[in-house]
Amino acid sequence: MTKEVTTVSEEGFSATNEIRDFDVEIDAEGESAPDTLESLLAAYGSCYVPALRVGGQQRGVDDLGRVEIDVSGDLNDDDKLESVAFDIRVESDVDDETGEEVIERAFELCKVHDALKESLHADASIEGGAF
Repeated sequence: MTKEVTTVSEEGFSATNEIRDFDVEIDAEGESAPDTLESLLAAYGSCYVPALRVGGQQRGVDDLGRVEIDVSGDLNDDDKLESVAFDIRVESDVDDETGEEVIERAFELCKVHDALKESLHADASIEGGAF
């Protein structure tokens, strides 16, 4: 299987990405749309949500309920992504040990996590019973 995206830029630093029947705008300067790193962080968090839910099911937490992930990315002096962190809150009451098991399993399942260099794999914390 191959995934295909067509990226078109008429001028400047903004581009429209044609993904199947969807158009997603990304602006490298972050003026008219999310910038490239914000888009990467959003993709990482969005990929991690289903991985977290499946990881929870595989580790005895049938339904995590509402999931919120604050994704942060620290930049180095060259404005390149240096580190990523996830602060995860779930509705389900999950103890610390189970939460860590779910986090680790979700990283094993997350396809964006696999695509990043190891130094950018997110540090993660989880808070159960958060809602």
